[in-house]
Amino acid sequence: MRDFKKYEIWKLSHKLTLDIYELTNDYPKNEIYGLTSQIRRACSSIPTNISEGCGRDSDAEFNRFLTIALGSANETEYLIILSKDLNYITEEKSVYLLKQINLIKRKTYQLKQKLIA
Repeated sequence: MRDFKKYEIWKLSHKLTLDIYELTNDYPKNEIYGLTSQIRRACSSIPTNISEGCGRDSDAEFNRFLTIALGSANETEYLIILSKDLNYITEEKSVYLLKQINLIKRKTYQLKQKLIA
């Protein structure tokens, strides 16, 4: 069994999730069941799936959960763009968050490649 806390992608995605939770505290109250909830669930799904995959028995199963994490990362990326376009976050904040999410995506893809090699 793998220790998910040792993976850099888990650490990065956990940090991003904490950032998203803090950031969305300032979203309009009418978004509590909409965008706020959606972006929080999408972002927290990244480290959650990495964690769950680490508890699986094979590289193939771990790889499948990394694929799900990548899907959640793409969803989070779009929701960050939407948040900026709705003026819920600044351009500066969106650039920072998009850099973080793309780093997570790149490193997750690299790990997936190692698992299938």
